[in-house]
Amino acid sequence: MTFLIREATLADLPVLREFEQGIIAYERPFDPKIKPDPVSYYDLAGHIEREDAYVAVAELNNELIGSGFARKQRSRHYTSPEYHAYIGFLYTRPQHRGKGVNQKILDALFDWAAQPFFTLVTTFVFAPYFASAVAPNPTIGQ
Repeated sequence: MTFLIREATLADLPVLREFEQGIIAYERPFDPKIKPDPVSYYDLAGHIEREDAYVAVAELNNELIGSGFARKQRSRHYTSPEYHAYIGFLYTRPQHRGKGVNQKILDALFDWAAQPFFTLVTTFVFAPYFASAVAPNPTIGQ
């Protein structure tokens, strides 16, 4: 399977919004604080248009199969460096998971983050996913 990693465009927004809803649907059972639909996490158009952000997509046969973004973010006032790159919005269509799509997206995001010489890159790992990756179930992982 050969797929292309490229920068997202505004024309990709309908599919990117589908990906966002996939992320929300996964997280909703674990987080009762998520508001009822319709809900959105990200200003995707704003991220695409920002000069200090990079939205990457994976494309296979003219179909988007994955996404992620990196953006410049101010660090907490008591930490350094003053700014870092934050990575989020990682999504891969279920039928393409386990094929290295997210790894290639992450490679592109880290390459982007290195250009402005960010020395720190952060992300948020949803606790139930993290627990399932290090323990057989979230309860044991707590």
